[in-house]
Amino acid sequence: MTIVNSQSTDGNGGVERGRWLRELGSFVRRKQVDSAHVRRQNHQLARKLSAVDLVGIGVGATIGAGVYILVGTVAREHTGPALTLSILIAGIAAALSAFCYAELACRCPSAGSAYHYTYICIGEGEMIIIQVFWNIRESRIGASTHDIMMCLSVKRALFFGDGDNLPFFLARHTIPGLGIVVDPCAAALVLLVTLLLCIGIKESSTAQSIVTAVNVCVMLFITIAGGYLGFKNGWVGYDLPSGYFPHGFNGVFSGAAIVFFSYIGFDSVTSTAEEVKNPQRDLPLGIGIALIICCMLYMLVSAVIVGLVPYYALDPDTPISSTFSSYGMEWAVYIITTGAVTALFASLLGSILPQPRIFMAMARDGLLPSFFSEISRRTQVPVKSTIVTGVFAAALAFFMDVSQLAGMVSVGTLLAFTTVAVSVLILRYVPPDEMPIPFSLQKFIDPPLHFGGDVEENGVVNPIDAAVYHDNSRQQLQDEAAALLGHPLIIKEVTQDVKNERTRRKFAAWSIALLCIGIFILASAASAEGYPSIPRFTFCGLGGLLLLCSTIVLAFIDQDDARHSFGHTGGFVCPFVPFLPATCILINTYLLIDLGASTWIRVSVWLLIGALIYVFYGRTHSSLLNAIYVPSARAYEIQRAQAHHLS
Repeated sequence: MTIVNSQSTDGNGGVERGRWLRELGSFVRRKQVDSAHVRRQNHQLARKLSAVDLVGIGVGATIGAGVYILVGTVAREHTGPALTLSILIAGIAAALSAFCYAELACRCPSAGSAYHYTYICIGEGEMIIIQVFWNIRESRIGASTHDIMMCLSVKRALFFGDGDNLPFFLARHTIPGLGIVVDPCAAALVLLVTLLLCIGIKESSTAQSIVTAVNVCVMLFITIAGGYLGFKNGWVGYDLPSGYFPHGFNGVFSGAAIVFFSYIGFDSVTSTAEEVKNPQRDLPLGIGIALIICCMLYMLVSAVIVGLVPYYALDPDTPISSTFSSYGMEWAVYIITTGAVTALFASLLGSILPQPRIFMAMARDGLLPSFFSEISRRTQVPVKSTIVTGVFAAALAFFMDVSQLAGMVSVGTLLAFTTVAVSVLILRYVPPDEMPIPFSLQKFIDPPLHFGGDVEENGVVNPIDAAVYHDNSRQQLQDEAAALLGHPLIIKEVTQDVKNERTRRKFAAWSIALLCIGIFILASAASAEGYPSIPRFTFCGLGGLLLLCSTIVLAFIDQDDARHSFGHTGGFVCPFVPFLPATCILINTYLLIDLGASTWIRVSVWLLIGALIYVFYGRTHSSLLNAIYVPSARAYEIQRAQAHHLS
């Protein structure tokens, strides 16, 4: 039996409008912070990680090919001896995103990282973007494997005497007639790392800490031995007629944009939030210390290498090894090669680690089949999700031309960084003031809710009626308060405060939206170097004006008081809001647009895949499908009633 209210009596037109409203409403529905609920489930991820483990994961996932390969290319083509300054600028830019990640990781310590934060603060429709992010994460896994194989191929003479002497399973092969180069060794390495991750989080983090420690020791060796050679020979790389900035400051900033991607990896720490013993304390420490260590190591190694030889003499393929060889230290090549291999192996391990946990979080929310949310009783890790991730990544490493995936990896990470910064602004100024109550918990609502909307035969209340309930409940609370207090002036004052708060939230929401629009216009115009100057500078001025005005508005209006009680409290708080998140969004958006049209065309394929998965599965299987939204205080009462019933 279907009950139809007066709002639906206008025939099929009203029914159709209601259906379209419900469809559009699915794109903006937001989930609650669910880590407390998750801990009550029977089978969970093992809480075994400490701050030291998180530092090992962060450093291992971050330090990969950057310091061993990019040093030569960036110094030769962009920065010259000023490479160290570019690395510092890139590290500061990465730290902006790290601050945003640290606050959200403390408030919402659940598996899923950027996916989880976006779902809570922005809405379910943005999961299309995040689906692109986790699909492109697979490209990063393949890229890490490719880097390892390239490093081994450059040094294969060290172990086999010549590239032609490689065993069959280690060599690359070309499929006849298709011209596709396959790499069985790369695929085997991915499967080996996948097996290690299936054993357990503590075991895999220990293995990563070991190989990361070896890599750090090698980088310290490069710094100490290279420093000795530099002081002994007078730092010939810095004594050049072209000076410290041969390509000017533009070269320094363009080099910083390239080096920025060497800091990708610290966000892997946040994906292990459910496996951390003390997430409010250890997650910010793990992110911050890992980023500081990586920045210092990058700067030390680059300062030594560009000082030992002139920047134009650096080998773009093996800059560090060839530099030491030029000073007669051929034996050091073995040590450097060991460090490069361990660094890239740790990077691969850190790339695969977050992926199954993102799948698991999405499956918990109904956006993926429940297969991905199953956790092994013995190892307490999502084994099935890990195996699926490893097999798919191995296929990428085996078949694909990974050199084309570098830009796609950057898109995925920069999208995540941008949405996290936007989420911080939303959390501070317009945090969700309503919480979803799933259909399974609606029986704990006392007194029962009487909805004026469509109620279907199975008892499901249409989501469109949640707003009706919310308005009615507010009015009911005001009427009860008026009856109790019996003082109309007080009620008028309370009502005016509510109106002022609604006005403040509207101003804040529009300011955040205009800030993002202004940043997009400004970054697009600044990147369009081939267009005429007048329209380009006009759009730059328009975008800059929107950015400036919206930032000023956010700086002068009050932040929402609910931010103090949103999620888990007592952890890290991002400083300099709204200026720091706005700067983070600006930098990431500029880098995104600057990646080029060809990269975005390839990304659009992944975007289509993510959209199809959401439209045909996630939207109709979401755990919020039949949820109703109630004020936060009422939701906590319902949850307490459920806990009392279960006890």
